[in-house]
Amino acid sequence: MESELSFSAADLAQTRFAVSPMWEVVTSYRTLRSEADPGPHRRWAAQVRPRLVEAGLDRGWLAALIPAEGFIADFLNPTPGSPFPTLDTELDAIARSTTPAQLGHDLDLLAAARPDGRLAPRLRVLREAPEAGLEKIVAEIRAYWELALAPYWARLRDLLEADIFHRARQVAEHGSAHVLNELHETVRWDSGGLRLVRRHCSLSRDETGAGLLLVPSAFTWPRVHTRSVPPEPPQLAYPARGIGTLWEPRATGAVDAVAAVLGKSRTLLLTELDTPASTTQLARHSGLSAAGVSQHLTALRDAGLVTAHRAGRSVLYARTAVADALLTAGAA
Repeated sequence: MESELSFSAADLAQTRFAVSPMWEVVTSYRTLRSEADPGPHRRWAAQVRPRLVEAGLDRGWLAALIPAEGFIADFLNPTPGSPFPTLDTELDAIARSTTPAQLGHDLDLLAAARPDGRLAPRLRVLREAPEAGLEKIVAEIRAYWELALAPYWARLRDLLEADIFHRARQVAEHGSAHVLNELHETVRWDSGGLRLVRRHCSLSRDETGAGLLLVPSAFTWPRVHTRSVPPEPPQLAYPARGIGTLWEPRATGAVDAVAAVLGKSRTLLLTELDTPASTTQLARHSGLSAAGVSQHLTALRDAGLVTAHRAGRSVLYARTAVADALLTAGAA
């Protein structure tokens, strides 16, 4: 199926980019639910899937709103008001700005996609008590974020921001039409229109507002996703550049220099945290005692070199961008 989004000069002028935490929530959750090979996200999925099941998030509100295939509830992806909104900003928009009409439309489409044509039990509750249901959905998204995305967000954000900066340079050098034509193999710019050749995607200027919002995403790979909710501008989430190397271990070139300042044990823990891990895991891998690891992590956290994230009954620690910069200085 091919759809076309027509463009006027005004639409081109209102085309912009944004990083959206909620697009990463939606597409990463679908990646975990899908039976398809997660491709470049295998390493991440292998770490996160067990946590998802342990926390019961594989069978909650998100499971009902984000099926493994087909339509995803549009209200989960409010239009970002700035290039780099926070998760809190987007969750506030979901809780406060989702209209009854939008919610009803999304629930009708989710019901139509089911074999029996009926809503899942949780979503029937959402239809009957939308305000209370939206609060529960927001709470579940926060829990999912903490175990699946927050420990990795520094790495993901770097990827997404780098994509936007690259596209911005391309716009300056070659114009918007050139950039639109290079977003994805299924997206083509032609004679004032953006053509999408993809059965699950549809865009039409008759059904959307002016302009276009382009959202780089790590987890939309290998597809593009769209959102059309008038009168808001259409959204097109596309795979960001560099996904193939996103989860590769990062080379370290300044370990000895960092160890001279922080000490060998704390530097060892930082190198181990190329993958987020719990205190128990770090103790097992490093050979340090659990008590010693805990003490070192507290010091590293106070220094802004690691962050802590609740994942079910465990706490995962992750390196910050500051720590990455320290360890990778001088790497080939």
